[in-house]
Amino acid sequence: MTAVHEAAGVGAVEGGMADLADALVAWLETGVRPDAMFAEDVFADLTVPHWRLQAEGVEGAFGLREDNHPQRGAVRVEAFDRTSRGFLVQLEERWEAEGQQWYCRELMHCVVTDGWISELVIYCTGDWDEAVQRRHAEQVRLVRP
Repeated sequence: MTAVHEAAGVGAVEGGMADLADALVAWLETGVRPDAMFAEDVFADLTVPHWRLQAEGVEGAFGLREDNHPQRGAVRVEAFDRTSRGFLVQLEERWEAEGQQWYCRELMHCVVTDGWISELVIYCTGDWDEAVQRRHAEQVRLVRP
């Protein structure tokens, strides 16, 4: 069972969408570009705190991630849901860089056309270093961690 299947529940996911989501998560974790994920004319739109970036085409979509977050790490899929145009995947990432542990949360909306991700919209909390994570833990009590 894959990370996406675990987040969605057994039997809740049709093969093609889950396979694309699994390829997306594997790329985030390993940095290895999957062969069959993005449509040639894919549009990528990344929003982070106080900034927004966009790219077109396969190289542009891969580059948007690779140029702005090149670190590899652990990805935990929190939720996966089908939409009328594709799927949503909610996840958290943890990685090591600059001698410390980092964290972020992301919500990705993937529009799927003919079995390919044709639009990738990402909303990211931004990268939290250890000081921000510590301050958050001291000041906020999460109802659902």
